[in-house]
Amino acid sequence: MKDEKVKISIVKDENVKKVVREKYGMIAKSSSSCCAPVNSCCTPISSCCGSSETDIMSMISKNIGYSDEELKSVPDGANLGLGCGNPVALASLKEGETVLDLGSGAGIDCFLAANKVGKSGKVIGIDMTPDMILSARMYAEKSNYDNIEFRLGEIEHLPVETTTVDIIISNCVINLVPNKDRAFQEAYRVLKPGGRLMISDIVLLKELPDFVLESIDAYIGCVAGAILKEDYIKSMENAGFTKIEVLDETMFPIDVLTINPKVMEIVKEMNIEPQMLKDIANSVVSIKVKAYK
Repeated sequence: MKDEKVKISIVKDENVKKVVREKYGMIAKSSSSCCAPVNSCCTPISSCCGSSETDIMSMISKNIGYSDEELKSVPDGANLGLGCGNPVALASLKEGETVLDLGSGAGIDCFLAANKVGKSGKVIGIDMTPDMILSARMYAEKSNYDNIEFRLGEIEHLPVETTTVDIIISNCVINLVPNKDRAFQEAYRVLKPGGRLMISDIVLLKELPDFVLESIDAYIGCVAGAILKEDYIKSMENAGFTKIEVLDETMFPIDVLTINPKVMEIVKEMNIEPQMLKDIANSVVSIKVKAYK
Protein backbone atom coordinates (compact mmCIF):
# COMPACT_ATOMS: atom_id res chain seq x y z
CA MET A 1 0.00 0.00 0.00
CA LYS A 2 2.84 2.36 0.86
CA ASP A 3 4.55 1.74 -2.50
CA GLU A 4 1.25 2.38 -4.27
CA LYS A 5 0.86 5.75 -2.53
CA VAL A 6 4.42 6.69 -3.52
CA LYS A 7 3.69 5.81 -7.17
CA ILE A 8 0.49 7.91 -7.11
CA SER A 9 2.41 10.82 -5.60
CA ILE A 10 5.12 10.59 -8.27
CA VAL A 11 2.51 10.53 -11.06
CA LYS A 12 0.78 13.56 -9.55
CA ASP A 13 4.07 15.44 -9.23
CA GLU A 14 4.99 14.69 -12.84
CA ASN A 15 1.56 15.85 -14.04
CA VAL A 16 1.99 19.12 -12.15
CA LYS A 17 5.43 19.64 -13.67
CA LYS A 18 4.06 18.92 -17.14
CA VAL A 19 1.32 21.54 -16.80
CA VAL A 20 3.68 24.11 -15.24
CA ARG A 21 6.16 23.56 -18.07
CA GLU A 22 3.43 23.97 -20.71
CA LYS A 23 1.94 27.10 -19.12
CA TYR A 24 5.27 28.83 -18.63
CA GLY A 25 6.33 27.80 -22.11
CA MET A 26 3.32 29.69 -23.43
CA ILE A 27 4.35 32.73 -21.41
CA ALA A 28 7.88 32.59 -22.79
CA LYS A 29 6.58 32.38 -26.35
CA SER A 30 4.14 35.25 -25.89
CA SER A 31 6.62 37.35 -23.84
CA SER A 32 3.72 38.47 -21.68
CA SER A 33 2.46 37.26 -18.35
CA CYS A 34 -0.58 39.49 -18.06
CA CYS A 35 -2.55 39.75 -21.27
CA ALA A 36 -1.34 36.40 -22.56
CA PRO A 37 -3.64 33.36 -22.96
CA VAL A 38 -2.81 32.30 -19.39
CA ASN A 39 -2.60 34.37 -16.24
CA SER A 40 0.32 32.99 -14.26
CA CYS A 41 1.59 36.04 -12.45
CA CYS A 42 2.62 35.77 -8.84
CA THR A 43 1.71 39.44 -8.56
CA PRO A 44 -1.54 41.42 -8.90
CA ILE A 45 -2.41 41.95 -12.56
CA SER A 46 -5.94 43.32 -12.54
CA SER A 47 -6.37 46.40 -14.74
CA CYS A 48 -3.09 45.77 -16.58
CA CYS A 49 -4.62 44.97 -19.96
CA GLY A 50 -4.86 47.98 -22.17
CA SER A 51 -1.40 49.20 -21.22
CA SER A 52 1.73 48.52 -23.24
CA GLU A 53 3.57 45.32 -22.42
CA THR A 54 6.63 47.28 -21.23
CA ASP A 55 4.50 49.43 -18.93
CA ILE A 56 2.77 46.34 -17.52
CA MET A 57 6.01 44.58 -16.67
CA SER A 58 7.50 47.74 -15.23
CA MET A 59 4.43 48.32 -13.05
CA ILE A 60 4.43 44.77 -11.72
CA SER A 61 8.17 44.69 -11.10
CA LYS A 62 8.34 48.02 -9.29
CA ASN A 63 5.45 46.87 -7.13
CA ILE A 64 7.55 43.93 -5.87
CA GLY A 65 10.80 45.76 -5.28
CA TYR A 66 12.70 46.45 -8.51
CA SER A 67 14.00 49.96 -9.13
CA ASP A 68 13.77 51.87 -12.42
CA GLU A 69 17.55 51.70 -12.69
CA GLU A 70 17.55 47.91 -12.33
CA LEU A 71 14.78 47.44 -14.88
CA LYS A 72 16.61 49.60 -17.42
CA SER A 73 19.82 47.60 -16.93
CA VAL A 74 18.43 44.24 -18.10
CA PRO A 75 17.79 43.16 -21.72
CA ASP A 76 14.39 43.99 -23.19
CA GLY A 77 12.09 41.00 -22.80
CA ALA A 78 13.90 39.46 -19.83
CA ASN A 79 11.32 40.85 -17.39
CA LEU A 80 8.13 38.79 -17.53
CA GLY A 81 6.67 40.09 -14.28
CA LEU A 82 6.51 36.61 -12.74
CA GLY A 83 8.22 37.20 -9.40
CA CYS A 84 7.07 38.08 -5.89
CA GLY A 85 10.17 40.02 -4.82
CA ASN A 86 13.67 41.11 -5.76
CA PRO A 87 16.13 38.59 -4.23
CA VAL A 88 19.16 40.20 -5.86
CA ALA A 89 18.53 43.46 -3.98
CA LEU A 90 18.97 41.64 -0.65
CA ALA A 91 21.68 39.17 -1.67
CA SER A 92 24.70 41.46 -1.10
CA LEU A 93 26.49 40.04 -4.11
CA LYS A 94 30.23 40.56 -4.46
CA GLU A 95 32.50 40.63 -7.51
CA GLY A 96 33.83 37.21 -8.44
CA GLU A 97 31.04 35.21 -6.79
CA THR A 98 29.21 32.32 -8.44
CA VAL A 99 25.42 32.76 -8.31
CA LEU A 100 22.77 30.12 -9.00
CA ASP A 101 19.21 31.17 -9.84
CA LEU A 102 16.56 28.48 -9.26
CA GLY A 103 13.78 28.89 -11.81
CA SER A 104 15.47 31.63 -13.79
CA GLY A 105 12.72 32.13 -16.38
CA ALA A 106 13.68 34.68 -19.03
CA GLY A 107 16.61 35.75 -16.86
CA ILE A 108 15.86 39.08 -15.17
CA ASP A 109 17.47 38.14 -11.84
CA CYS A 110 20.40 36.46 -13.60
CA PHE A 111 21.15 39.63 -15.56
CA LEU A 112 20.94 41.76 -12.42
CA ALA A 113 23.22 39.32 -10.59
CA ALA A 114 25.69 39.26 -13.51
CA ASN A 115 25.99 43.04 -13.30
CA LYS A 116 26.86 42.70 -9.60
CA VAL A 117 29.44 39.87 -9.76
CA GLY A 118 31.23 41.31 -12.78
CA LYS A 119 33.40 39.62 -15.39
CA SER A 120 35.27 37.62 -12.74
CA GLY A 121 32.00 36.19 -11.42
CA LYS A 122 29.55 33.68 -12.89
CA VAL A 123 25.78 33.29 -12.92
CA ILE A 124 23.97 30.03 -13.64
CA GLY A 125 20.25 30.06 -14.37
CA ILE A 126 18.27 26.82 -14.06
CA ASP A 127 14.81 26.38 -15.54
CA MET A 128 12.82 23.30 -16.56
CA THR A 129 10.98 25.09 -19.39
CA PRO A 130 12.86 24.82 -22.72
CA ASP A 131 11.25 27.96 -24.14
CA MET A 132 12.35 30.01 -21.13
CA ILE A 133 15.92 28.77 -21.53
CA LEU A 134 15.89 29.60 -25.24
CA SER A 135 14.58 33.11 -24.54
CA ALA A 136 17.11 33.75 -21.77
CA ARG A 137 20.02 32.54 -23.91
CA MET A 138 18.88 34.78 -26.76
CA TYR A 139 18.74 37.85 -24.49
CA ALA A 140 22.17 37.03 -23.05
CA GLU A 141 23.70 36.68 -26.50
CA LYS A 142 22.11 39.87 -27.85
CA SER A 143 23.31 41.88 -24.86
CA ASN A 144 26.79 40.30 -24.82
CA TYR A 145 26.61 38.74 -21.36
CA ASP A 146 29.47 36.27 -21.24
CA ASN A 147 29.32 35.56 -17.50
CA ILE A 148 25.89 33.88 -17.57
CA GLU A 149 25.00 30.29 -18.42
CA PHE A 150 21.42 29.05 -18.69
CA ARG A 151 20.88 25.32 -18.14
CA LEU A 152 17.77 23.22 -18.67
CA GLY A 153 16.96 21.21 -15.55
CA GLU A 154 14.74 20.63 -12.56
CA ILE A 155 15.32 22.20 -9.16
CA GLU A 156 14.94 18.79 -7.47
CA HIS A 157 17.76 17.45 -9.69
CA LEU A 158 20.11 20.36 -10.27
CA PRO A 159 22.59 20.03 -13.17
CA VAL A 160 25.24 21.68 -10.98
CA GLU A 161 28.34 20.19 -9.35
CA THR A 162 28.50 19.80 -5.57
CA THR A 163 29.89 22.70 -3.48
CA THR A 164 30.50 25.03 -6.42
CA VAL A 165 28.09 27.93 -5.72
CA ASP A 166 28.56 30.94 -3.41
CA ILE A 167 24.94 32.04 -3.31
CA ILE A 168 21.57 30.75 -4.49
CA ILE A 169 18.71 33.07 -5.36
CA SER A 170 15.14 32.19 -6.33
CA ASN A 171 12.05 34.25 -7.06
CA CYS A 172 8.58 32.78 -6.52
CA VAL A 173 9.57 29.34 -7.79
CA ILE A 174 10.01 26.89 -4.89
CA ASN A 175 6.23 27.09 -4.31
CA LEU A 176 5.81 25.53 -7.77
CA VAL A 177 8.06 22.57 -6.94
CA PRO A 178 6.08 19.51 -5.78
CA ASN A 179 8.95 18.10 -3.68
CA LYS A 180 10.20 21.09 -1.69
CA ASP A 181 12.30 18.94 0.66
CA ARG A 182 14.26 17.62 -2.31
CA ALA A 183 14.64 21.15 -3.73
CA PHE A 184 16.24 22.44 -0.54
CA GLN A 185 18.44 19.35 -0.24
CA GLU A 186 19.76 19.99 -3.74
CA ALA A 187 20.31 23.67 -2.97
CA TYR A 188 22.30 22.69 0.10
CA ARG A 189 24.34 20.19 -1.91
CA VAL A 190 25.58 22.64 -4.54
CA LEU A 191 26.41 25.46 -2.10
CA LYS A 192 29.94 25.89 -0.85
CA PRO A 193 30.48 25.69 2.93
CA GLY A 194 29.49 29.12 4.24
CA GLY A 195 27.37 29.73 1.13
CA ARG A 196 24.04 31.50 1.42
CA LEU A 197 20.48 31.29 0.14
CA MET A 198 18.29 34.32 -0.66
CA ILE A 199 14.72 33.54 -1.67
CA SER A 200 11.52 35.45 -2.40
CA ASP A 201 8.55 33.09 -2.28
CA ILE A 202 4.90 32.47 -1.41
CA VAL A 203 3.89 30.65 1.80
CA LEU A 204 0.70 30.08 3.80
CA LEU A 205 -0.27 31.24 7.27
CA LYS A 206 -3.02 28.61 7.40
CA GLU A 207 -4.29 25.79 5.22
CA LEU A 208 -6.27 26.65 2.08
CA PRO A 209 -9.69 25.17 1.25
CA ASP A 210 -9.72 22.05 -0.92
CA PHE A 211 -11.21 23.82 -3.94
CA VAL A 212 -8.12 26.04 -4.14
CA LEU A 213 -5.65 23.23 -3.46
CA GLU A 214 -7.21 21.11 -6.20
CA SER A 215 -7.10 23.86 -8.83
CA ILE A 216 -4.17 23.51 -11.21
CA ASP A 217 -4.71 27.14 -12.23
CA ALA A 218 -4.30 28.19 -8.62
CA TYR A 219 -1.16 26.05 -8.51
CA ILE A 220 0.28 27.75 -11.59
CA GLY A 221 -0.68 31.08 -10.02
CA CYS A 222 1.65 30.28 -7.11
CA VAL A 223 -1.12 29.79 -4.54
CA ALA A 224 -2.10 26.11 -4.36
CA GLY A 225 1.53 24.99 -4.52
CA ALA A 226 2.49 26.99 -1.44
CA ILE A 227 2.91 25.32 1.94
CA LEU A 228 2.63 26.54 5.51
CA LYS A 229 5.31 29.02 6.52
CA GLU A 230 6.49 26.85 9.42
CA ASP A 231 6.72 23.80 7.13
CA TYR A 232 8.69 25.83 4.59
CA ILE A 233 11.22 26.90 7.23
CA LYS A 234 11.33 23.37 8.64
CA SER A 235 12.12 21.99 5.19
CA MET A 236 15.08 24.37 4.99
CA GLU A 237 16.26 23.29 8.45
CA ASN A 238 15.95 19.61 7.57
CA ALA A 239 18.13 20.16 4.51
CA GLY A 240 20.85 21.52 6.79
CA PHE A 241 20.46 25.30 6.45
CA THR A 242 21.25 27.46 9.48
CA LYS A 243 20.73 31.08 10.56
CA ILE A 244 17.41 31.09 8.72
CA GLU A 245 15.86 34.56 8.84
CA VAL A 246 12.62 35.89 7.34
CA LEU A 247 13.63 39.41 6.30
CA ASP A 248 10.23 40.54 5.11
CA GLU A 249 6.64 39.31 5.02
CA THR A 250 3.87 40.90 2.95
CA MET A 251 0.20 39.97 2.66
CA PHE A 252 -0.68 38.52 -0.73
CA PRO A 253 -3.30 40.55 -2.70
CA ILE A 254 -6.77 39.06 -3.23
CA ASP A 255 -6.36 39.83 -6.97
CA VAL A 256 -4.54 36.53 -7.38
CA LEU A 257 -7.79 34.67 -6.67
CA THR A 258 -10.32 37.04 -8.20
CA ILE A 259 -8.56 37.21 -11.60
CA ASN A 260 -8.68 33.42 -11.94
CA PRO A 261 -11.91 32.66 -13.85
CA LYS A 262 -11.90 28.96 -12.90
CA VAL A 263 -11.49 29.73 -9.20
CA MET A 264 -14.21 32.38 -9.38
CA GLU A 265 -16.50 29.93 -11.18
CA ILE A 266 -16.11 27.49 -8.28
CA VAL A 267 -16.62 30.33 -5.81
CA LYS A 268 -19.94 31.15 -7.49
CA GLU A 269 -21.07 27.53 -7.72
CA MET A 270 -20.32 26.90 -4.05
CA ASN A 271 -21.86 30.21 -3.00
CA ILE A 272 -18.72 31.19 -1.11
CA GLU A 273 -19.10 34.41 0.82
CA PRO A 274 -16.81 37.39 0.02
CA GLN A 275 -15.44 37.23 3.58
CA MET A 276 -14.30 33.64 3.06
CA LEU A 277 -12.54 34.64 -0.15
CA LYS A 278 -10.86 37.47 1.75
CA ASP A 279 -9.80 35.00 4.45
CA ILE A 280 -8.24 32.79 1.78
CA ALA A 281 -6.25 35.71 0.39
CA ASN A 282 -5.17 36.68 3.91
CA SER A 283 -3.79 33.17 4.37
CA VAL A 284 -1.17 33.75 1.67
CA VAL A 285 1.96 35.85 2.20
CA SER A 286 5.06 36.74 0.23
CA ILE A 287 8.28 36.29 2.21
CA LYS A 288 11.94 37.05 1.71
CA VAL A 289 14.09 34.52 3.56
CA LYS A 290 17.85 34.20 4.00
CA ALA A 291 19.83 31.18 5.18
CA TYR A 292 23.37 29.77 5.28
CA LYS A 293 25.13 26.46 4.76
